[in-house]
Amino acid sequence: MSENRKLFLGFVHKLPDASASGNSGKTHCPSCLGLFKAPRLLPCLHTVCTTCLEKLEPFSVVDIRGGDSDTSSEGSIFQEPKSRSLQPQIGILCPVCDAQVDLPLGGVKALTIDHLAMNDVMLESLRGEGQGLVCDLCSDREVEKRCQTCKANLCHFCCQAHRRQKKTMYHTMVDLKDLKGYSRVGKPILCPAHPAEELRLFCELCDRPVCRDCVVGEHREHPYDFTSNVIHKHGDSVRELLRGTQPHVEALEEALAQIKSVNSGLQERVEAVAADVRTFSEGYIKAIEEHRDKLLKQLDDIRVQKENSLQLQKAQLEQLLADMRTGVEFTEHLLTSGSDLEILITKGVVVERLRKLNKVEYSARLGVNDKISFCPQEKAGQCRGYEVYGAINTKEVDPSKCVLQGEDLHRAREKQTASFTLLCKDAAGESMGRGGDNVQVAVVPKDKKDSPVRTVVKDNKDGSYHVSYTPKEPGVYTVWVCIREQHVQGSPFTVTVRRKHRPHPGVFHCCTFCSSGGQKTARCACGGTMPGGYLGCGHGHKGHPGRPHWSCCGKFIEKSECTYTGGQSAPRSLLRTVAL
Repeated sequence: MSENRKLFLGFVHKLPDASASGNSGKTHCPSCLGLFKAPRLLPCLHTVCTTCLEKLEPFSVVDIRGGDSDTSSEGSIFQEPKSRSLQPQIGILCPVCDAQVDLPLGGVKALTIDHLAMNDVMLESLRGEGQGLVCDLCSDREVEKRCQTCKANLCHFCCQAHRRQKKTMYHTMVDLKDLKGYSRVGKPILCPAHPAEELRLFCELCDRPVCRDCVVGEHREHPYDFTSNVIHKHGDSVRELLRGTQPHVEALEEALAQIKSVNSGLQERVEAVAADVRTFSEGYIKAIEEHRDKLLKQLDDIRVQKENSLQLQKAQLEQLLADMRTGVEFTEHLLTSGSDLEILITKGVVVERLRKLNKVEYSARLGVNDKISFCPQEKAGQCRGYEVYGAINTKEVDPSKCVLQGEDLHRAREKQTASFTLLCKDAAGESMGRGGDNVQVAVVPKDKKDSPVRTVVKDNKDGSYHVSYTPKEPGVYTVWVCIREQHVQGSPFTVTVRRKHRPHPGVFHCCTFCSSGGQKTARCACGGTMPGGYLGCGHGHKGHPGRPHWSCCGKFIEKSECTYTGGQSAPRSLLRTVAL
């Protein structure tokens, strides 16, 4: 698997699903899978326990945003960094989506607390009959009641003490079981700088909630207002951003739905094509097996036929040999052991028998050979509707029966390609009908036998071969055509290579008088003359051939090669010609 493929799969594996994107209403940490404990909201809007974040291994990154860096995830693959001053930065990776989180100077504990998640944890605990909730005051006993004024969860002992104090004796106390239908039971959010004060104000200049002590101290002279008064303005800006984000969510959901649909269709299509492949392959395999059985049957039939022919020839030769031996042995015995009278008495019968035996025609050449070959590339028609290949071949090329043919067998021109065809045949004179024979061709000039001409032999796959070559110089060449180092019929043969075809430099005309416009200095190769000392020829005058001819060489055929050699008959001036 390529490196890019691995990175892509790793990225897809890390992409958050619908259940992980957006932790609103969620109560369990995606890292430790337990209820949130001091949950922190990351810039990617995933919530993780503080302790879980502290366990992550930090790494050094380069902050490219400049001095005033927020805690947004600049390392996300969906963002393009802006080139600014480089600053060292400590970061971690979100355990949910792997987005880079640049830690503020205070580290993990300086990240924003997710109070919404804390409220959801408390509601979850309430639905479980208060299991896991401890008193906010003593942090020891289980909770029984909740002070709606202080927003504090109290055990029985602390509840009694809460009612005995004058400051809190009139606070509204509610049983924990009565809070199960509530949507919010969270604690008051206290100022991190002044833990005794609740965050009720909002600093417009610093754009963050503050307490009463903050506005008289660090945020003195900063414009501020109650959170209830500014929530509409800031809430509307967030809603406006939300409205701009929702279409992207819908587009992405639609794209993912299309991917899911296409993927489903892809799987179905792959299964359908796979079924087609299996059906085709199974049919093809059956066709090949059937063709194989046919070939093996054909091969066995050929074996039986050849064996029968060999046995018949063997029986005939053995019978003839027995007759010959009988004749030879009897005659030798007669000549060596018989008396003169016995020889003369049996001579007639012996001579007649020997004459008969000597006249018997037989062939010592085998009528059957073992030449059987398999041609896997040869088309063998169709079987079960499939094109199959492979054929049993028993033919053997016979060089003495091969034929050479073509117009360029014995003539060619310099620097022009000449060609001829070789037809391969077997001993019976039938075409081989296939290619694959080792055909060797050599074209050698007689006066330069060490400089053969390059030849090209093209196998036509039907028993014929196209041979071509290009002689560079005129002269007589010898051509050898061999198969299995044996000359084919007609080989070797000679080829006369003439000079390249020469075009006519003159005019094909009736006479120079017409074609030159009456020029007295115009000459014609026909040698005709006109009265008055004209050098050229004219109609009906001495030497005129009586028909159209070339002015340069005198030939009568218009489409012919010029034989002009630059002699006295050459036209000295063909200044102007006119149409006949």
